[in-house]
Amino acid sequence: MMFALGPALLFCPADRPERFRGALEKADAVILDLEDAVLPDAKAAARGNLIDADLDPDRVIVRVTAPGTQDFVSDLSTLAQTDFRTVMVAKTESAESLTAFDERFSLVALCETARGIHAADRIAAHPQVVAMMWGAEDLVASLGGTSSRTSAGGYRDVARYARSRVLVESGAHGKAAIDAVHLDIEDTAGLQVEAEDAAASGFAATACIHPSQVAVIRAAYAPDAATVDWARAVLAAAESERGVFRFEGRMVDEPVLRHARSVLSSSR
Repeated sequence: MMFALGPALLFCPADRPERFRGALEKADAVILDLEDAVLPDAKAAARGNLIDADLDPDRVIVRVTAPGTQDFVSDLSTLAQTDFRTVMVAKTESAESLTAFDERFSLVALCETARGIHAADRIAAHPQVVAMMWGAEDLVASLGGTSSRTSAGGYRDVARYARSRVLVESGAHGKAAIDAVHLDIEDTAGLQVEAEDAAASGFAATACIHPSQVAVIRAAYAPDAATVDWARAVLAAAESERGVFRFEGRMVDEPVLRHARSVLSSSR
């Protein structure tokens, strides 16, 4: 199983079916949300909307409620009546909690609590997990904190640690990593900085909550023309070289060539 969606994954509340198709047209994939975006008294209608949705299942992720809850049981029952097979599991806290899913499902483990971040290595090793995502606000709340960001707008150290741990554990187990949403919709500059850092660090995608954020994320993940030209040139030069070599004043070894290959892959 592989995760090939992104780079812009747009959340859409499952109780707003009139937005489903538009969200999918605007983004690279849509995350139909049965969890926090839906009020308790709208959950049943949201599940019905999911069953009725006529969308390409290959470009849809369904976020279900945290394992161990009655809503989780109801969400699984709903999924069984659809063709959607990529599932984001909210508040994943252990690999064992994922045993409720049979082999038909590919899982995106959302680690957004202290327990989830602590168990990220074991969760990433689960054979059905194809991607990992982290979340800042629920994480800080699980620690008894009040905000994931400083007054200057940047993440606090604990959030940066969680982000890095999810990225590293995902990579260690050959899984994709998805960066967290940027909640300030008007802060385009902040989103751009974070999305560019995510792409450069190795995240496969960034989740977002508003269609206006999609273009910013796509641009951040797309390498510029000069970088693509460099990647092509250095890989061409490597064909006639043995081992480490010098290219445009820079030492080039296998890690640099892997960077170049990643650039070309992203450009496609």
